[in-house]
Amino acid sequence: MSIKHPIIAVTGSSGAGTTSITRAFQHIFRREQLNVEMIEGDSFHRYDRATMRAKMEELNTSHFSHFGPEANLLEELENLFRQYGESGRGQRRHYIHDEVEAARFGGEPGTFTPWEDLPEHTDALFYEGLHGALKTDKVDVAAHADLRVGVVPIINLEWIQKIHRDRALRGYSSEAVMDTILRRMPDYVHYICPQFSRTHVNFQRVPTVDTSNPLIAKDIPTLDESFMVIRFDNPKGIDFPYLLSMLHDSFMSRPNIIVCPGGKLDLAMQLILTPMILQLMDKKRRAS
Repeated sequence: MSIKHPIIAVTGSSGAGTTSITRAFQHIFRREQLNVEMIEGDSFHRYDRATMRAKMEELNTSHFSHFGPEANLLEELENLFRQYGESGRGQRRHYIHDEVEAARFGGEPGTFTPWEDLPEHTDALFYEGLHGALKTDKVDVAAHADLRVGVVPIINLEWIQKIHRDRALRGYSSEAVMDTILRRMPDYVHYICPQFSRTHVNFQRVPTVDTSNPLIAKDIPTLDESFMVIRFDNPKGIDFPYLLSMLHDSFMSRPNIIVCPGGKLDLAMQLILTPMILQLMDKKRRAS
């Protein structure tokens, strides 16, 4: 962790909805005029798309996935967090997801751009991916992040979101998506779930419609068909009366948990995350 060079990490599995949380952070960064360097977790995968497929065939195992350490450069990720925290410097690259990004970065979809130095004089580093709060016997990424945020829809909703996304954007069949989900499950249990006990705040979406069979869901439950369960690791300093007054129809289910209608998610994120970010920036200015 670092006062002069703070690091914010948003962690969630594939299909969890981390992109929505990232957009909320970006709105705050723009509003507060903060120069924040964005890091995507996919850029720390060990293999490009073609090599990953070949590796899966070579290993002939049903449990090899991007959720686990073998398919990622976790030492490099931890080193980036450590180096940025110490000096505000480090190296990054981009993973090229599609043709749009291929035109932007000048590479082929499914490949990486070359490693490059981070720009100087940034206010903070922002990571969004699978391993922002990871701790294993070899690495401790979580120890270097000043603000850790988890995005954790209940599991059936997460599957529905992933099935719909991969079918619509990547042309996968429902069966192919479920094969991926099952292949990732051991790594999900051992490496993804434990991270949500190391986060400072978790946003968990709970639908109020039937999601008991995610394989037949015709659409994704909307925010208005959901509740948001927001858990704080340390409730000290959180102004719960203010949040309850600002988030209509919200209530507290435990001393460190507030529940609000899903349609209030954007407002809840702004109310909760803005003070946390400003506190990091205030500490940074005081230490400079």
